[in-house]
Amino acid sequence: MAKYPFTSALVTGASSGIGAEMARLLGEAGVPTVLVARRGDRLRAIAEQYEGFEVLEADLGTAKGQAATVERIMNDPVDLVVNNAGFGTSGDFHDVDVDRLAGEVELNVKALTVLSHAALTTMVPLGRGYLLNVSSVVSFQASPGLGVYAATKAYVTSLTEAIHDEVKGAGVHVTALCPGLTRTEFQDHSNTTGLASTFPDFLWTTVEQVAETGLRDVASNTTISVPGAIYKTAVTVSDILPRSVTRWFSGSVARR
Repeated sequence: MAKYPFTSALVTGASSGIGAEMARLLGEAGVPTVLVARRGDRLRAIAEQYEGFEVLEADLGTAKGQAATVERIMNDPVDLVVNNAGFGTSGDFHDVDVDRLAGEVELNVKALTVLSHAALTTMVPLGRGYLLNVSSVVSFQASPGLGVYAATKAYVTSLTEAIHDEVKGAGVHVTALCPGLTRTEFQDHSNTTGLASTFPDFLWTTVEQVAETGLRDVASNTTISVPGAIYKTAVTVSDILPRSVTRWFSGSVARR
């Protein structure tokens, strides 16, 4: 069982995938946690397993859901805030429904921004806190076929790096978690289920690996957390190669 420095937590997108696994790890470590997502039934099923867990049923793709979560953070501060909620859209930009793309930006960018702001507003005066923003390895290059998703994650990584430096002297840890291919419900929601059979097993990280890495790295105040040796190498290489090359490769992957 892992031991964490957090005494309380709030995890968004906690009903499945990486968020649900983080909730499990926190629960097993005895960290009281607020679970946030739209699917209250799933949240309650998780919360019933652990002492001190709380459910906040909220759609973070709406102003109402964002406001409710901000209110929870501001009124009863927690040590750790994990911004995990998000979704992607596969397809050529001009072919995808624009309302879906707008919703993607609302959730991946705006919701994360307002919750990050609320978290740091409470943490900085206390001189203690942890903020973990879930991004992606696609944040390091443009991704034809996943254009808006990659762009939103580029925002997440950039913002997280900036605020990491802003608060590093205030006793607050800020980390961007950038996983690669991970089998979750993300593939169903983004219409990329074909990836599961396209790429070999060694290229896939597990939700357990991603969640463990993220929680460990925010505890140690790592700026950019990349689970898996393959993806650490890929991120390093992407900084060296011309953007035209990384764009071509990323587009080839997204369209398989």
